[in-house]
Amino acid sequence: MEYKKLGKSGLDVSVLCLGSMSFGIPERGNTPWSLNEEKSRPIIKKALELGINFFSTANMYSDGTSEEILGRALKDFARRDEVVIATKVFVPMRKGPNAMGLSRKAIMTEVDNSLRRLGTDYIDLYQIHRWDPNTPIEETMEALHDLIKSGKVRYIGASSMSAWQFAKAQHVAERNGWTRFISMENRLNLLYREEEREMLPFCKDDGVGVTPYLPFAAGRLTRDWNEQTSRSENDQVAKALFIKTEDADRKVAERVAEVAANRGIPRAQVALAWLLQKEGVTAPIIGATKISHLEEAVLALSVKLTSEEIKSLEELYVPHPLV
Repeated sequence: MEYKKLGKSGLDVSVLCLGSMSFGIPERGNTPWSLNEEKSRPIIKKALELGINFFSTANMYSDGTSEEILGRALKDFARRDEVVIATKVFVPMRKGPNAMGLSRKAIMTEVDNSLRRLGTDYIDLYQIHRWDPNTPIEETMEALHDLIKSGKVRYIGASSMSAWQFAKAQHVAERNGWTRFISMENRLNLLYREEEREMLPFCKDDGVGVTPYLPFAAGRLTRDWNEQTSRSENDQVAKALFIKTEDADRKVAERVAEVAANRGIPRAQVALAWLLQKEGVTAPIIGATKISHLEEAVLALSVKLTSEEIKSLEELYVPHPLV
């Protein structure tokens, strides 16, 4: 395993991050394909054995049960100071006023709930899951800064927003002497490359680490286009992401298959190798429902695509609607 600093911080993270959306009670939340605790623990343990020290979850994954499963497993299999735990806040966890968003009240409530579910005294990387148009960014950034000063959070990050919004948040923090974001968790893969326009150049210029999610485009880059899985059949959000560009996306996926076949390696390794070679990317977030998924991902670290292969993978891309 290789390790990098996350952005300009001193935090060392493995260049692969294990995402935890696939861990949780299937009947809770909106991920019926998720693995229960018994099936999740061996995968988390294997990730640690492979050298992965970076784990990402969110308060809303499987209605909080993802945090619970991840927290218990890490407590049993690793020393707390050896792992980096990231979680997120924004999505409503209950009904009623002040149940969602990035107000001071919501943040202060949800960080304590996440700490309880994770079974830890602090969160290494606390991220805002989305931009909140209904709360002044000054209120959000000061609340996050206060979490840092309280010791409940070590670093802060952001996820999925426009580059101008991210730049505004960084400016507000710097202007007021508050803590700035060290990372951006955004969608970036061979089927969605809109982040290359503004977000990636901004992160590079600002010294922000990039931790892309959906590196395999919800599995579309790892199998034949029409092959179905439990997730592809039930994940309505993922379906909506690609429906408008399906014809073009299929051609890119077929090109991934060609490169993989020529090299004699799984398609997932090609898709991940492309992302790992993307300038500015620190640690893609991989999802795994089988131990073999982890083992294949680690092997991708040794795959170095040629310039001709990269051109072949990228040349069929068409602009996508911003998400």
